[in-house]
Amino acid sequence: MRLMISVVSAMEAREALLGGAEILDVKNPAEGSLGAPSPMAIQEIKNLSSGSVRVSAAIGDMPDLPGTAALAALGAATCGADYIKVGLYGSRTEERAIKLLRAVKEAVRGFHSSVIAAAYADFERAGTLDPLCLPSVAVQAGVQGCLLDTAVKDGHSLIEFLDPKTLSHMVEQTHANGLLFGLAGALQGKNLPLVQSLGVDIVGIRTAACRDGQRDGPLVSAQVLQLHRILVPVV
Repeated sequence: MRLMISVVSAMEAREALLGGAEILDVKNPAEGSLGAPSPMAIQEIKNLSSGSVRVSAAIGDMPDLPGTAALAALGAATCGADYIKVGLYGSRTEERAIKLLRAVKEAVRGFHSSVIAAAYADFERAGTLDPLCLPSVAVQAGVQGCLLDTAVKDGHSLIEFLDPKTLSHMVEQTHANGLLFGLAGALQGKNLPLVQSLGVDIVGIRTAACRDGQRDGPLVSAQVLQLHRILVPVV
């Protein structure tokens, strides 16, 4: 399982790399759970990575606007994003979600960018698409992976909304179709052994890597290192 650390700047990206991050996830928390960063931020962090790690970019908690999503994805791909995360926030049905994801996939055709469909574990309170359909939606849309996150950032973690048995089943469905599966959403170091036991490919973290556990606080390399050591114990 690879450790993905969410960063907002090149300075934070350096801290994440020092701590052993394997994927740099560029986002703008001020604009939401999967808030889109500026093109410059993606480019700077891509240049900083020098190809040593992959770069992920969120393009927003996307409304049900396939054209808008396609244009945003093209921008992220042009800036060098290896993974493009699409928050299925406004798509209320599987059919609409598939249509939006297909538009994104078509927009980045020809780039070396993998499209990741993201849904929200706290869908009932957020009023979003039921995440249980995410593997099916991703397969039908022809994208490369799935991510579960939380829409409301109030300290409640993803595992408070979906039990391990449900998550394990979703991982199995996704892997059976050759897709990646990732989890994020206020996960802490204590949650990582459970997440790893589910067979997840990528775990995304921000809050637990920031000073004083504040999502909008500065990222600290020592805290990233502690998280990395849980996944890869020092022998």
